[in-house]
Amino acid sequence: MEKGKLIVLEDRVPKLQEQRKQKANRRLILYLSLFFILILFIVYSQSSLSNVSNIEVQGNKHVSDKDIVKASGLSKKTSYWKADADQIQEKVEKNPEVKEAVIHKTFPNKVVIDVKEYARIAYVTSGNKYFPVNENGKVLKEVSAKKVSSEAPLLIDWKDGEAIQSMVQELAKTPKSIKGAISEIYYAPTKSEPLHIEVFMNDTREVSGKISNFSDKIVHYPAIASKLSDDQKGIIDLEEGYAFKPYKKSKQ
Repeated sequence: MEKGKLIVLEDRVPKLQEQRKQKANRRLILYLSLFFILILFIVYSQSSLSNVSNIEVQGNKHVSDKDIVKASGLSKKTSYWKADADQIQEKVEKNPEVKEAVIHKTFPNKVVIDVKEYARIAYVTSGNKYFPVNENGKVLKEVSAKKVSSEAPLLIDWKDGEAIQSMVQELAKTPKSIKGAISEIYYAPTKSEPLHIEVFMNDTREVSGKISNFSDKIVHYPAIASKLSDDQKGIIDLEEGYAFKPYKKSKQ
């Protein structure tokens, strides 16, 4: 029995040695693989291969891609690993037209800047110059007539800064569909009403109102206008109550 056992063990020795050799080889291959991966990573991170090569801007309408990228401080010389998302966000949000910026980094070298802009509520005009006004009340740099959106009304010859801010606050509370129906708004204070305004609609009718309750009153305009025929032109008075005053023949 002992001799039999010895023969069995002698048969198994080569197999055990082979198994140990295979395990050692696998371990060596694993270590070498990790070593080469580490070397490749170091080479990648220290070379221009790790620089940002793809910068994508999304969600912007008024601010150009070029201006957003410039504000971000990113370039093709920026290391992907040194591109800090929080710092990029802070830089981009310094633009007065940017409400929020979200930064997405995609390995190995792509950065996406997702922008949400402040809505343009109105355009203040001075002669042939147009100055956009944001929903936060900030008057921006002059834009060309081609860049004036039909979704926001024109504030014609408004000089009073406080009046502009008050009007913008009211427009911000006004439904988008109604804002889009407004063509021009004139600030026309009187002795009896220092906040009086004259509003001209795209359907050629005129609205007489005041800044302080504009958003509450103008929402009733569609219902009032729907009761008038197309040839009934005049002034819809929304200052206190609701009244329609036809134009006189000379006015027409």
